[in-house]
Amino acid sequence: MKRLSLFVVCVALSAIHSDLVGQEWTRFHGPNGTGASEAKNIPVRFDESDYNWKTKLPGIGHSSPVIWGERVFVLSADPENATRYCLALDAKTGAIVWQREFKSTVHHLHARSSFASSTPACDADHVYFAWSTPDATWLKAFDHQGKEVWSKDLGRWVSQHGFGTSPIVYQGLVILHNSQQANQLKEGQKPGESFMVACRRKTGEEVWRTPLKSMNVCYSVPFIFRNTAGQDELICTSTGNGFFSLDPLTGKQNWAVADVFKMRTVASPILAGGLIFGSTGSGAYSGNYIAALKPGPDAEVVYEIKNSGKFKAPYVPTYVAHGDKVFFIYDRGFSACVDAPTGKIHYSERTGANFSGSPIRVADKIYAIDEDGVVWVWAASAEYKELAKNPLGEPSRSTPAVADGKLYLRTESHLISVGS
Repeated sequence: MKRLSLFVVCVALSAIHSDLVGQEWTRFHGPNGTGASEAKNIPVRFDESDYNWKTKLPGIGHSSPVIWGERVFVLSADPENATRYCLALDAKTGAIVWQREFKSTVHHLHARSSFASSTPACDADHVYFAWSTPDATWLKAFDHQGKEVWSKDLGRWVSQHGFGTSPIVYQGLVILHNSQQANQLKEGQKPGESFMVACRRKTGEEVWRTPLKSMNVCYSVPFIFRNTAGQDELICTSTGNGFFSLDPLTGKQNWAVADVFKMRTVASPILAGGLIFGSTGSGAYSGNYIAALKPGPDAEVVYEIKNSGKFKAPYVPTYVAHGDKVFFIYDRGFSACVDAPTGKIHYSERTGANFSGSPIRVADKIYAIDEDGVVWVWAASAEYKELAKNPLGEPSRSTPAVADGKLYLRTESHLISVGS
């Protein structure tokens, strides 16, 4: 009976893992936002002769690729007229299988942004793309053959820097963190209305919409946290709401710890060492910091680590963990590792490179693309060890993806496959 019970538990845990992760890389920053893969065949050093393929994309963008089976999906856009290109590529050959174009409206962007900075999400049936103009926020679903299944306009969108958040899929829902600007507005501009929204993945029907406090526009992408009672929680961060947890099926708030983040939250939260990590920052201010939170009804911030001579907290790049070690990349040239339970800084080293894309972990190595398009590889250890720098030949502000033993790398106008 004990063996049978153990078998049942293992099957249940496997089902939970499958429900949260699914295929390897179906959303921004990979499985449930962890940015982690256990692939064994990803090369540390490579050049163009090692590529499986390199495909020129229409337009440019910072959207990262997502993968389901033999399809790679990515968003791109024309920088001159804001036309969006929803793309599907063959994972084996890199050939563009289908391309759908949507004319749009040119509007103000941050100098480091693009009209295609949102990463799509996908499942066995569909791929989901999101983008906005000042007058509309589009969430669109296509089947894997490129047929548009549904399209939903979530209303006007207010920001200083352009759209950049990414959808996720949970069970039968597509969920989007729609954070908007309410301060530092132009004269006569009305504040944006922030909310988390969930739509049925098959029809686009809105299931729930939870209002959020609007302050600075934030780009954090939520993840699913399974609590000690075995219930799923949708975890996210924003300036107005701090760390907050919603029921992913109803949108009802479970708990929140407000007034944690003084500036914008761009990086997405992750779980490590039993704590949830978030960060806040500004491109023109050095007061960035990270916060580590104990989740639950009695949620509280356990510690913060602020910018100092010993540590530089990220503004844009999301973090990645390996066991109890959390790895951070500061936008302006530092790599750091922190012990998750205690906040002890293992190391903080200057790289000399700038990063907008996020690091990922592949087995015991960290991969990240700097803004010049160089793929850095570090050891995922408590000691700083640079293993390789691999130039791609074009700038990049995207996050790598891994699926079926292959590494996918997005530059501004190309998509590259490496590995076997």
